Amino acid sequence: MKRSPKLKIFNDPIYGFIRIPDNLLFDLIAHPYFQRLRRISQMGLSYLVYPGAHHTRFHHALGAMHLMQMAVSLLRQKQIEITPGEEQGLLCAILLHDIGHGPFSHALENELVQGVSHEELSLRFMEQLNTEFDGALEVAMEIFRGTYPKAFLNQLVSSQLDMDRLDYLKRDSFYTGVAEGNINAERLITMLSVYRGNLVVEAKGIYSVEKFLMARRFMYWQVYLHKTGLAAEQLLIRVIRRARELLGEGRLECQSQALEYFLKRKVRDEAFPAGDLQLFASLDDVDILAALKGWRTASDPVLGKLCDMILDRRLPTIKMTDEPVGEEVLARKVEKFCARTGMTPGEASYFVFDGEISNRAYNRQRQNILILERNGKTVDVAGRSDPLSLQTLSEPVTRFYICYPKKGV
Repeated sequence: MKRSPKLKIFNDPIYGFIRIPDNLLFDLIAHPYFQRLRRISQMGLSYLVYPGAHHTRFHHALGAMHLMQMAVSLLRQKQIEITPGEEQGLLCAILLHDIGHGPFSHALENELVQGVSHEELSLRFMEQLNTEFDGALEVAMEIFRGTYPKAFLNQLVSSQLDMDRLDYLKRDSFYTGVAEGNINAERLITMLSVYRGNLVVEAKGIYSVEKFLMARRFMYWQVYLHKTGLAAEQLLIRVIRRARELLGEGRLECQSQALEYFLKRKVRDEAFPAGDLQLFASLDDVDILAALKGWRTASDPVLGKLCDMILDRRLPTIKMTDEPVGEEVLARKVEKFCARTGMTPGEASYFVFDGEISNRAYNRQRQNILILERNGKTVDVAGRSDPLSLQTLSEPVTRFYICYPKKGV
């Protein structure tokens, strides 16, 4: 591989200068697989709600790597052994943890590449890069899989208090302007330690953890699951489904070879050859936006209207409820829409639909956040904190919605 002059720092609006510590990490950043992340939106279509939310997975990956450097330094100061090889493995794992995201990130996950998660695709990319870099990513892949013998290293990359979450909450809060999501990531990292091989938080950091979990809840309901953003992303999903249907019938053209390939076939986990990975690596937000602009004049009125609604931000009304939307309510909305537009009920289902969303800020059954007490014992944060606040955060919250177009669509 042709070597580039080494750029040692990036200037980040959140943390200031981010240092690239060695040639391997620089070469990974310079690789086309990673540069593609500059064209993958971090927050899907959230910019239709929060105009500043145009940051990318590239920003986030570099930020998470910066926080990992900070965590390694702090843990070493506390006499916790992390070898140079393990440090490089950690930095590579967190840098590449989202490299498998497709266009518009979570908005189209499992729609374009059906049956394959972005985590699995990230691992496929890492395996390919490991071959190209002569086995340099073996430790990184073990950590990413969660199988490295030192559990706390795995937990720094993937847990309920990992560098991924610390960066995306702080970064997404900054770019959306939602102050409730801002966290003190540096303070949380300073409070980290290791006890019996697991990542823990020192007792004096309990309130920082509480604020982190509260911020996560605020961001999910105020930003990530914002009803207008949800409506936009559901429309985008329906654009992809309608395009797949029309392509299968030979009634639509697609200018992007990669997009057409994934729309025409159902790719399953056990059948994802190297050629598919290369095609996926050429797919990004640009393909989707170009397709929307091209398809808005398609002969199919359903696809054309869906594309128009996204591009011109004429989003449907969305009503949130605490109870499931009844079949009769949905049927009445469909009937009214058909009467107004002349569409069939099947066509109307692309515009009038219901669904549900759920979230909980802290899962007590998965990789608990452990607080290290002054007496040397550990306790789950939910047992150590204010029982009222953590009890609420530990309970899953489910809400239901119905979408239907405004008049004139």
